[in-house]
Amino acid sequence: MMALLNMIGNPRKAILHGSALAVFLGSVSASLDYSISAFTVPAAFPTTVYSTFYVKPGPTNEPQPVIFDPVLNITFPFSLTDPDIIPALQSDPVLYPPALANLSSAATQAIVSASLDQIHRIVESNHSGLSDDCSKCIAALSVGQLLARVAPESIPQAMVSLCTDTGLNSKEKCGDDWRASVLGAPLAQVLAKADVAGLDGRYICNYLSKATCPRPTVVSRKVDFPKPRPSIPKKAIPSGKRAKVFHLSDLHLDTRYKVGSESEQPCPASVCCRVTAPSANGLAGEVKNPATLFGHFKCDSPFYLAVAALQSIGPLTGTSIHSPPELTLYTGDLVTHGLDKQKSRDFLEATEDAVWQMFKAYIGGPIYAALGNHDTSPSNLDAPHNLDRRGPLGQQFSWHYEHVSKLWEYYGSIDNKTQVQASTHYGAYSVVHNGTLRIITLNTDFYYRNNLYAFLNVQDPDYSGIFKFLIEELQKAEDAGQRAWIMGHALSGWDGNTALPNGSDMLYQIIDRYSPHVIAGVFWGHTHEDQVLIYYTNNGTHQTQENAINVGWAGPSITPLTNLNSGYRMYEVDTSSWEVYESYTFIANVSTFSSLQTTGPVFQLEYSTREAYGAAADWPRDAPLNATFWHRVTEAMERDRSLVSLFNTYQGKSSVKSPNCTSEACAKAKVCYIRSGSTALGSLCPQGFASVQNVYDGKNF
Repeated sequence: MMALLNMIGNPRKAILHGSALAVFLGSVSASLDYSISAFTVPAAFPTTVYSTFYVKPGPTNEPQPVIFDPVLNITFPFSLTDPDIIPALQSDPVLYPPALANLSSAATQAIVSASLDQIHRIVESNHSGLSDDCSKCIAALSVGQLLARVAPESIPQAMVSLCTDTGLNSKEKCGDDWRASVLGAPLAQVLAKADVAGLDGRYICNYLSKATCPRPTVVSRKVDFPKPRPSIPKKAIPSGKRAKVFHLSDLHLDTRYKVGSESEQPCPASVCCRVTAPSANGLAGEVKNPATLFGHFKCDSPFYLAVAALQSIGPLTGTSIHSPPELTLYTGDLVTHGLDKQKSRDFLEATEDAVWQMFKAYIGGPIYAALGNHDTSPSNLDAPHNLDRRGPLGQQFSWHYEHVSKLWEYYGSIDNKTQVQASTHYGAYSVVHNGTLRIITLNTDFYYRNNLYAFLNVQDPDYSGIFKFLIEELQKAEDAGQRAWIMGHALSGWDGNTALPNGSDMLYQIIDRYSPHVIAGVFWGHTHEDQVLIYYTNNGTHQTQENAINVGWAGPSITPLTNLNSGYRMYEVDTSSWEVYESYTFIANVSTFSSLQTTGPVFQLEYSTREAYGAAADWPRDAPLNATFWHRVTEAMERDRSLVSLFNTYQGKSSVKSPNCTSEACAKAKVCYIRSGSTALGSLCPQGFASVQNVYDGKNF
């Protein structure tokens, strides 16, 4: 048995044989059936997933399925995803705030020129009376705000000019980022409405360049709850029965993935494995590392990898369409990271259609989804309805909420009432599963650091109303004696570099108020890595096992981007308390993809959370993997640095590309990150060890 546990604890050793795994897992939970520890995906693409193809799958090319949209009642053309002809521009509608004046072309040009001259003088002057770069940036924003109010359509080109002239980025990237259809028009909207002389301005300047204004610290706003916390909260009583729950995240399907294209940097787009544009002499660049059929470390998921992962789930978890899991959580990001100028609304819709068709081919039961920062067009952006009191600017992303919620309804995951709720709450919704579990999804773009619209009225972390929605749903759960799961995309903490501090702080207060008697678990995605967060009482001011109240599980990604193996997770949960009793992570070794010839990838059990850490935490086998468990794991990490190394290995899904965590600073940082459920807490941790996707740049003590 010890040899078996060692192999589970060290996934770089031999793959377990099916019979041995069945014996081991049978000792953990006799009520759940498992058969094998590794599944070799067939080499051939299963053509039954899609009814017809523009280009059929083959050993040297990705499929191009014909995608029909059941919501819009349209079939998307092949040109939308043709990997050989990627559009240079997209032509989605562009919205600007209403101009305060009706200027002629000449007058507009004059005010633009004057504004740019004034901004350059502010930035370049050493004798302007402005004490530092942050003050200069704020002053420049004030000039930009006037321009956004009187001539908003001039903002994109003005920003391209400023970005290039000041050296913020290369001319090409400045043009890509600040064109009207990407960030140019949204910036005009934000500038016109923001308090640029106050906290909003400091956030905008930090976003434009971290070298100007440091990111502001938290300005906490006490949450006004509808009811006080019960003096004697009702305790959840376990049923003793277990159910299987899948946690999938960050598939990032790249429908323009090109087999044989360059798979290593430098690449012509923000992801590799795309067709290489001809150089100035008309010749295509030399391909040194050809993209393989199933994917690569620097690329998003091709069709072959996405379907392979889904094919492996049933055999590895003992489920099927006819014997499905209890439910599936999908914590966001279906769409590729490719350049926003090459994406569009219909590209987003077609990707969602393609992925949901895959899901329903392999996963039975309801699939509850939260939107990710790439599940919008342009990426990262979602506007609050209050932007213009639910006018055209406040409703500018409603086309997507309407579409995706109807898609969820079409595939049977939510009913019509929930669909209407999702369409009016930024794609977020609440659904009661099995009469006892309320699952609440969040659109986390409203506290995400890269959402320009999140810089409006920053002092009010709930300017969008998304937390008001969450509180209302949690209060319903408390009143009804239900348990609740919160699921979203961008996690609330870790190293302090994901969520804006005020929004993160508000969410932490909400989790504190309703934990652990209502909230049974919190589930995130976004980082692509295998991570966990612990939430404590009183905003984590005293991090002890007695004060540990909840856990945030960050699900691993299916996409390998960047330098990660492909993976997904399954939980065993109690069907009454809805607490997690076991967590299994499954992976495919991306470094083997280039050698695949007669088969597809091998997906295998990477590790069992209980077996990896339970003994070190001295944890009872019949107790849930709750916040107390995880705090005791961090205490064990402080005593035994080999556990930190093990956690670091699993964080990258056992990728050969992951850096080692062997320094004292890295070890302390990992423990600190796990205990940091908010931006404020994460910001206090040693920096430079948060992600395993690149070499650590943190300093050792």
